[in-house]
Amino acid sequence: MQISELARRAGVTTKAVRYYESLGLLTPGRLANGYRDYNEHDVRLTQEIRALGSLGIPVERTRPFLECLTAGHRHADDCPASLAGYRDAIDELTHRIEGLTARRAVLVAHLQQAAHRDSRVSPANEGEDLMTDYTSVPADLPVPEDDGAATHLPGTKMPHLELQGTGGTPVRLDALGAGRTVIYIYPLTGRPGVDLPDGWDSIPGARGCTPEACGFRDHYQDLLAADADGVFGLSSQEPDYQREVVERLHLPFQMLSDPARNLAQELSLPTFETSGLTLYKRLTLIIRDGVVEQVFYPIFPPNEHADQVLTWLRDHPL
Repeated sequence: MQISELARRAGVTTKAVRYYESLGLLTPGRLANGYRDYNEHDVRLTQEIRALGSLGIPVERTRPFLECLTAGHRHADDCPASLAGYRDAIDELTHRIEGLTARRAVLVAHLQQAAHRDSRVSPANEGEDLMTDYTSVPADLPVPEDDGAATHLPGTKMPHLELQGTGGTPVRLDALGAGRTVIYIYPLTGRPGVDLPDGWDSIPGARGCTPEACGFRDHYQDLLAADADGVFGLSSQEPDYQREVVERLHLPFQMLSDPARNLAQELSLPTFETSGLTLYKRLTLIIRDGVVEQVFYPIFPPNEHADQVLTWLRDHPL
């Protein structure tokens, strides 16, 4: 067979085949006219080179495996030399992992120093890993209780209030349209390298803003299909912070910024205080025709909340 057919069947380029030949890994026959003539064994060898490459074994180190096949063995790793090739590749990978781990430790140390440079708490005293995974929810979080702080909201008209959105223009909350709009309200989104308030995980309902946002991101198209005209996230964080969250989490919807907590004042929304901050308690409003149609409060667990909203929309079609 010709080189183009060999390349097609083995899933490589003709340039790669020529390179294998230059290393002596393939030795095709020659036709009377001088053209290369490849056979099924060459296809098998080329496929093996490609498979080993996907495991991270360089072409130059595949010779023991190919010689094993050429010797008549059924598998390329049936020979002791092939097993040695595996060990060499594993050893090299182990060294690379150790090097990357050491580099990561240095980067974490630099991150801790930079994040605490102007802080009253030093990295040595903080005792907390800044590489905390904010995308997960710890299993032992306290469950928030219903304190009745949202019972007055259903049927309430949205106020004439404009909030800055990450889309670049203000969003008027009493002019969201005639359909349904989901606004999930949350305390604050954690960001790698930025301290959370002291005792954050011990405050019922505080932890979990990033998983909640990711849930609405992942269910966004499902929510629209269930007759939601739009989705917004809302917190008291500044617009620049909100824009960073949208970019980092790849959110397909806008985040609204309410640093003065004007919506809390207009609708008497529940808030809480910690570390000198006044933050929104987590709740979600479904707005229809400018009126609060449904309220979710309290919300737990936050990483499953988007699915809860989706279920409600599907159970209450327009």
